[in-house]
Amino acid sequence: MKKLAILCGMFLFAGSAVAAGDAKPEEGMVGNPEAGQEKAQVCAACHGPDGNSPTGGFPIIAGQHERYIVKQLMDYKLGAETNGEQGRLNMIMAGQVANLSEQDMYDLAAYFASQENEVGAAPEEVVEPGMALFMGGDAERGITACAACHGPSGLGVGQAGFPLLSGQHPEYTQLQLEQFRSGERANDPNGMMRSVAGKLTDEDIELLSQYIRGLY
Repeated sequence: MKKLAILCGMFLFAGSAVAAGDAKPEEGMVGNPEAGQEKAQVCAACHGPDGNSPTGGFPIIAGQHERYIVKQLMDYKLGAETNGEQGRLNMIMAGQVANLSEQDMYDLAAYFASQENEVGAAPEEVVEPGMALFMGGDAERGITACAACHGPSGLGVGQAGFPLLSGQHPEYTQLQLEQFRSGERANDPNGMMRSVAGKLTDEDIELLSQYIRGLY
């Protein structure tokens, strides 16, 4: 196993620009991390007390950009209200967001964004091919480089709504790519992720999922 330290130069959980039917974070609203910490107690069972989920079935949200967290919470609520016709449908999250106000969402986002995500490690054998696909994409297959939106270190761009990927559990990353590929997840702006993931093979998805776990 080997930790990665990459300092060189679109892809995974993009979700900032607003497509038809998507929820939109309001400009000017401010979250309170102290209030968010108190409200986050119910989140700890799945995501851990600081957002570093202990298992791959639930995403690490510590250090994730506030705008992205708010967007996903709004989309979960919209998905529950429209039975998945809009937003993002997940039965576990549907119950969690049902009674959240927008201020609650901003407070939770502020708290989790203020935490430090724990980066894992990637298997030695995936480092070279994983870096090649993440950094350069595959022009012959029309696959855009992940780094174009998420950055060379997977840190994302908060204001643009491109999420932090670095350190994410490979199981969760794999599931999201598979759902974007199948269209089961469709809350990406202008179908950006669906377009890219639709060109990925199972081997590509496994490779990227393992590589991103150790990226920082």
